[in-house]
Amino acid sequence: MKELIKNLTEIWGPSGREDLVCEFIKTEIAELVDDVRVDVMGNLIAHKAGAPGAPRIMLAGHMDEIGFMVSYIDEKGFLRFSTVGGIRPYVLVGERVVFADGLVGILGVEKTDKPEDVLKMDKIYIDIGAIDKADAESKVQIGDMATYQRPFVDQGQRLIANNFDDRIGCAILMQVIKEMTACPNEVYFVFTVQEEVGLRGSRTSAYGIDPDMGIAVDVCGSGDTPEPYLMPMALGKGAAIKIKDNSLLVSPRVRELLVETAKAHDIPYQLEILPFGGTDAGAMQMTRAGVLAGCISVPSRHVHTPSEMVDYGDVRACVDLLVKLLESPIAL
Repeated sequence: MKELIKNLTEIWGPSGREDLVCEFIKTEIAELVDDVRVDVMGNLIAHKAGAPGAPRIMLAGHMDEIGFMVSYIDEKGFLRFSTVGGIRPYVLVGERVVFADGLVGILGVEKTDKPEDVLKMDKIYIDIGAIDKADAESKVQIGDMATYQRPFVDQGQRLIANNFDDRIGCAILMQVIKEMTACPNEVYFVFTVQEEVGLRGSRTSAYGIDPDMGIAVDVCGSGDTPEPYLMPMALGKGAAIKIKDNSLLVSPRVRELLVETAKAHDIPYQLEILPFGGTDAGAMQMTRAGVLAGCISVPSRHVHTPSEMVDYGDVRACVDLLVKLLESPIAL
């Protein structure tokens, strides 16, 4: 599975430009599901048929990652940008970004006599080494997008990448498809688009599927670093079963199902209350007349930075939990 994770994290794919990620996933799973399609938004929807009358279960992991969009090119050829998704300026200076064609840029900051200005996004620029504006315009255009350029790192139990949010969720869903040996439920594995800019792909795909239950698979923060938010989640404690975040109060029935399954199969788990952010589950819950919704998360350190870190044991726990849940008939 680590090779799968590595391959996924090395594919370029910011919000709205998930096509390369989509094609990779489709190629990997097409022979393992009953049907697979890409909808008008770009969501990849893979379907495994269940018993007649079985509940429709939707699982969602988003393919997109945060990024940068060129918004202005100055006379010297430096690029100003708009952020795509949640990016904090203090993690940027000196980082490298890469465009779709492989062009690399460096994030720099204007000189200032006020140290606090360094933390303002409008003081940061992208340097692609252009000679002047004309040279820069021969390489990039307004609206071109870039993502962080960082390699996948395997340190044994701990893994590092710039886009585990949410390529790790995509890897988990793909591995669940590969490991399932029975499918008594009607299951839709949805690899969504544009989660980082408003849960957009999840909202439209859930409307089309009209599931009885929806579960997002994503990352969450961790409370095990120096002076963190006061959160119970930590690397190495198992799959995080969400109770609440800013987009969702998890349906009690979904939480009970997940906890009961974890206990029945001795799968390590922890409970998650996230004081910020949201996931595709928030959009699924509000679809049509409402959906029973929940989320399984992989605790991650340094979320939305170029170096997100997860524990491989937690990843495997998420896979095991979903496999055991889906291999048994679900009563809602």
